[in-house]
Amino acid sequence: MFIIIIYFIIFAVAFLGIKLFLRLNKKWNILDVPNERSSHTRPTPRGGGLVIVLVSLLAYTIYTNFFTREFSWAYFGGAILIVSISWLDDLYSVSSLLRFIVHSIAAGLIVLYLGESQSIYIPFYGLLKSNFCPQIIIFLWIVWLTNAYNFMDGIDALAGMQAVTAGLGWLMVGKILGQETAGFYGGVIAFSSLGFLIFNRYPAKIFMGDVGSAFLGYTFAVFPFLFFRETVIDTAILPVVAILLVWLFVFDTVLTLTRRLFKREKIWQAHRSHIYQRLVAAGVSQVKVTGLYVLISLTIIILIFINLRINNFWSATIIIITIESLGLFIFSRIKERSKTPELN
Repeated sequence: MFIIIIYFIIFAVAFLGIKLFLRLNKKWNILDVPNERSSHTRPTPRGGGLVIVLVSLLAYTIYTNFFTREFSWAYFGGAILIVSISWLDDLYSVSSLLRFIVHSIAAGLIVLYLGESQSIYIPFYGLLKSNFCPQIIIFLWIVWLTNAYNFMDGIDALAGMQAVTAGLGWLMVGKILGQETAGFYGGVIAFSSLGFLIFNRYPAKIFMGDVGSAFLGYTFAVFPFLFFRETVIDTAILPVVAILLVWLFVFDTVLTLTRRLFKREKIWQAHRSHIYQRLVAAGVSQVKVTGLYVLISLTIIILIFINLRINNFWSATIIIITIESLGLFIFSRIKERSKTPELN
């Protein structure tokens, strides 16, 4: 009962924080002005993700300092770096090179925190043990997801709902594996994002901005390594869980990047080639696109639950997720060829 009250308070603080942000933004005038790549048609306040950041980091700091003693300066310091450069980007727009450098430093802090000896569980293979290879994978994963999450924040409620489902997924995983901090912080992310979503649902009154999307991408990338326990199979599998909990964002960005590379397009330039963008352009409402992504994400959470309770279920899990992912892609192609606009 106590934890339910805590989560309600987190939701309420985030909700009220967004209301305050909207009021202050009348003076700040931080707006996302639509362009040819935008999914919105009028200037909309952005940067609301700062509220998610403040609520989440405050809750994390209090809980890990006074209850579990698992506070990580590496994560916190990296988050501050990510948030700072992203907030500056929301305000003034900074170069992609500077963002990459800061993201790399943040990822480097986590790699240093983890140390040299690290292993990652891979389904059908087991523990991948090395003194070097996992560090490279972890570094690239953090930098990549930090940016990928930002790329996927292009229509109302999509990035926010992904934060809710992934956060609830971590809440479930933390409970099953006895990782209290993981479970608590997953709930914090979910309910603070839910408070933001009240204002971000279609038609959005505010966007989270880079400050919110980059922070969420970084946090979900780092999540499994904050609670990792060397050689313990239950926690060694957490990197796999981390990928699955944001799977559609992973699938969409990887597929889009691959297609653009094959077409010899400049991958660093802004575009509207993601699956969710193509669906909206083909006439599917933003509400339905977000709902479709959420539905698939919920089925993945159920599959994760089954895998943590039943051994040797990975084959069925991979088959189901592959079918869902390919189905989403095929559906987008069908809608593009039979373009029939819908009301949002």
